[in-house]
Amino acid sequence: MYAPIEIPFGCVMLFNVVDLKDGVTVEDVELALGEMCNVVKNTYGDDKGGFIAGQVYRYSGFVSDEGSLGAPPEDNQIAAKMKQGELAIVTFWKSFEQHEKSHADSVFKEKFQALVEFCDETYELGYQMLWQGVPE
Repeated sequence: MYAPIEIPFGCVMLFNVVDLKDGVTVEDVELALGEMCNVVKNTYGDDKGGFIAGQVYRYSGFVSDEGSLGAPPEDNQIAAKMKQGELAIVTFWKSFEQHEKSHADSVFKEKFQALVEFCDETYELGYQMLWQGVPE
């Protein structure tokens, strides 16, 4: 469950922003989120399913001065420009097509719907890997 992950070159990464409804806490969604992640790992985690690994992050509110171009926005400006959400779900897949097939499956949809009940909005952006590296 908390083992290090290895990401093979050439995979795709999906970045899902989860914006919770007012008054809903991360603790309120832990069970639904855990069940959904477990279904993805155990149902689609093979060569046929394409799931490689995933991570879940809680938004912490910091903005990198060193990694930003221009003046970093204030917290209220971030919210005005984009909904950063309370959670980010990062998943790695062998292909975008395998990701889409898994998420169209009724097994996944049932668990995802349980999480969506707590959300104002959730959206998922896909990225193709161009580079990776480790210290030598």
